[in-house]
Amino acid sequence: MFGPLIPTIRYEDIAIGRDLFEGGLGFHVIHESDDFLVLDRGGVKVYIGHTDDQGPDRPEFGLETDAIDAWYADIKARRPDLLHPTYPPGGGIIRREYGAREFAVLDATTVCVVFRDWTPAPS
Repeated sequence: MFGPLIPTIRYEDIAIGRDLFEGGLGFHVIHESDDFLVLDRGGVKVYIGHTDDQGPDRPEFGLETDAIDAWYADIKARRPDLLHPTYPPGGGIIRREYGAREFAVLDATTVCVVFRDWTPAPS
């Protein structure tokens, strides 16, 4: 049996990650040291660590939710600067070809968080 999968995102400046998850997405810091943060919101955790070796690849994470409209409205009202400028094209929430409704946010280093709702389309 597995427990939850918790991503670790490494930043040269962990304040950028903190801004995304705490300031933008409403997570709460439950552990903080000079080079490491643990944030939580509703039992979903993310670890943010410091690195001196920032490569060109940035992680992308999916968050499944049944409240995508509320998430989008909250982020658009509080932190529209975090909304991904081209995902989906033109902004907003899009229903993907595989059935999920999605939108995404980006931080200053292009770490991407995709919000995904698998509620079926009305018939």
